[in-house]
Amino acid sequence: MKFDIILAGVGGQGVLSLAGIIAGAALDDRLFVKQSEIHGMSQRGGAVFAHLRLADTPIDSDLVALGSASMVLCMEPLESLRYLEYLSPSGTVVTATEPVANMRDYPPLDELLAAIRSLPHAILVDAGGLAKRAGLAQAIGQCRCAKSHCRP
Repeated sequence: MKFDIILAGVGGQGVLSLAGIIAGAALDDRLFVKQSEIHGMSQRGGAVFAHLRLADTPIDSDLVALGSASMVLCMEPLESLRYLEYLSPSGTVVTATEPVANMRDYPPLDELLAAIRSLPHAILVDAGGLAKRAGLAQAIGQCRCAKSHCRP
């Protein structure tokens, strides 16, 4: 068994924490794990992604090869499209639907979600809605600072 994941989002969404949680659970199940993280801009809002490789046999490299990821797991919809080159033909994109529109020319959300839905294997998740219904609104990663890139 081999399962390679690219996790992506923007700074402040917990991409690296999520990679660590999944890696820890895999280790608890006695799987072999390799993890590599790429930090974007050091400030909140920069692109962040991680490679996570899980297997039942030893793993040589901590990097997921292009075209081989079983899953691209994203906390932000635009980031899901950024990493499609890593996805295997049978792989699945799982993404949150809430945008972090941290740039001036962020594409219209309806067009972005339509592009993701057009992929052969895509799952869109209303993560913010789920967090709110669970009473965990703080888990959706909304920044309350005055910087323009953090405002909804």
